[in-house]
Order: sequence, then structure tokens, then C-alpha cells
Amino acid sequence: MNCGVKNAYGNNLLFAGFNQDQECLACATSDGFRIFSCEPLKEKGKQIFDSGGLGHVEMLFRSNYLALVGGGERPLYPLNRVMMWDDVQKKISMTLDFKYPVLGVRLRRDRIVVIMEKLIKVYTFTLKPELVSVFETMKNPLGLCLLCPNSDNALLAFPWIKTGHVQLVDLGRKDNHFIDIAAHESTITCMAFNLQGTRLATSSAKGTLIRVFDTKSGQMLAELRRGVNQATIYCINFNHASSYLCVSSDHGTIHIFALNDQKLNRQSTLANTGFLPSYFSSSWSFCKFTVPNGPKCICAFGMKDDCVLVFCADGWYYKFSYNMKGECTTEQSAQFLELPEEDI
Repeated sequence: MNCGVKNAYGNNLLFAGFNQDQECLACATSDGFRIFSCEPLKEKGKQIFDSGGLGHVEMLFRSNYLALVGGGERPLYPLNRVMMWDDVQKKISMTLDFKYPVLGVRLRRDRIVVIMEKLIKVYTFTLKPELVSVFETMKNPLGLCLLCPNSDNALLAFPWIKTGHVQLVDLGRKDNHFIDIAAHESTITCMAFNLQGTRLATSSAKGTLIRVFDTKSGQMLAELRRGVNQATIYCINFNHASSYLCVSSDHGTIHIFALNDQKLNRQSTLANTGFLPSYFSSSWSFCKFTVPNGPKCICAFGMKDDCVLVFCADGWYYKFSYNMKGECTTEQSAQFLELPEEDI
């Protein structure tokens, strides 16, 4: 979740993102970074820098390594540089420099992926990183790119040079075997892998549909409708079993979809009327939460599938619980940016 050079809510949060298994949240701020455990909600660590801020921070699971990129009104580092931070030694362990501003970084134990507006570079995760692959993309100002964290599946996904298409590349093969998925007619704006890298979920600038694909065949497995009106989708995440999907958007809502048993999802009562528009036969979410004041937010499933955790740009955290009837309640809310370290 990119909060912009200056957060509109008056706090110092510039970026927030989950780690690979959504158990931690990494926050880039105008004076450093903060790391939170998602459930239970606790601040696990932070680093304050006097000389500037960060626009992106990427964790490697729960390890001591983080990728840092400068940002904000007073960037700590040049925007075209990636700094690998060792949080045990509290120092930079390696540096990567580029010709263009860095929009994002993805990590796994054997690879560092650096995203620029029209270019993606893949390096070995070693003391002296070696460049192993370079991919051209369409203009990608959001820095969209996915790297499967599973050690048995080295998939990389990014928007291809053709609008609405996603390129899937197997980094584990010397020939970088790829699959081209024609996901949408308009520009891709949000994507997510499940933990195993066997499923890919996508949405476009229109923001009405989320499509789920099998990553081996490229076949579409589900088409899910968030709504009828255009929206900006901020976040998509699978639960650990890949049986549910949560989605957040600028309409101030979190939608929950069933993937295995899609009969749980709602359908219009006019679904079987052949002469009506296709959205009447769409699969709609079976549960929906409303986030107070509708800020930009990201979401993920908690330790149990019956709860969803939401982190917002205004500094609020929410834990929602739900059942298969679509009934939901707010279990917890807190200003997570105001939590002292290790406090609940």
C-alpha cells in the first residue's frame, strides 16, 4: 500500500506491505521503518533514521533481512538504489544501484527482484548479487510484480507489454519458460499469488472483476464480481488453503469470496435470465465489511479463516470475523501506529 510522498492523514506512514505469508506488516515511514506482528497485533521492531525517510520496505519472511528504498519528501537514499538491511547487525549488508527509480522489491531466499517502471531485474540473493534475468514490461507505475515464496516454485508474474496481459515466468528453468495470460481488457492494477504459487488472482483498472487462474495451464478457474461501478482495488489475498479470497477497494469495503465452494457466493435472483447483462450471473462476495471512513487499506486472512485483518493508511487496524452466512462483526480495532514496541 503506497500512501504517497506525503500521507493525506497527517501521519508519517508512506508505505505498508505484508511479508510473504501475511504474518507480519512492514511499514516505511518518513523517518525509518516499523515491523508489526499481525496476529496478535504487536510492534516487533523499528529503526529510526535522522536523515530521511523510506518509500518502500520489503521483508524476507521473519528473517533479519529487509530491502529498503528511499522515499518521502526527504528520501534517506537515492530513489534508484536498493539497500539490503541486516536488522541483527543494524547495518546495510549490500547495495544495488540502477539507472531508473525503483518502484518495488520482491524477495525470496534465493532471489532479489527489483521493479522499475518498464523493467524488472532478477538477482541472486548472495553477498555479491549476480544479475540472472532482465524482463521488459509495459509501463508499470504501480510497480506490480509477484515472486512466489515457495521454495519448490520459482514463479515470477508481471504485467506484460500487451494491455491486460500477465506474463508468468518460471525462474527455476534455464529457458525462463513463460505463460501469457490474457487476464483483462484494461490495465492490470492488482495481482496476488497464493502461497504455493499455483493460483494467480488479478484485477484491472475497471475494478469490477477479480479473475483467478491456474498458473500451470493459464486456465481461468473463477470470475468474481466485486461490484458494478468502477473502483480501485488496493489489495487481493488468498487464505493459506487457497479456499477464500479477500479484496479491498476505494469504496471502503472488504469483500470475501469462496473459491472451493463457490455456491457460497451470492448470485443475482435474475442469474438464469439469458437476455440480461452478464453481471447478473456473476459470482458475488458472500460477505462484505465496511471500513470506517473508507481509507486506503490492505487486507489478509488471520490465523483462522473466519477472520480478516485490515491495515489502513490512516493508521487504523481492524480485525473482522465472519461466518458462512455472511454475518460479520468487528472483533478489534486499534491505532497501530501508536502502539509501543511489544505492546498489544
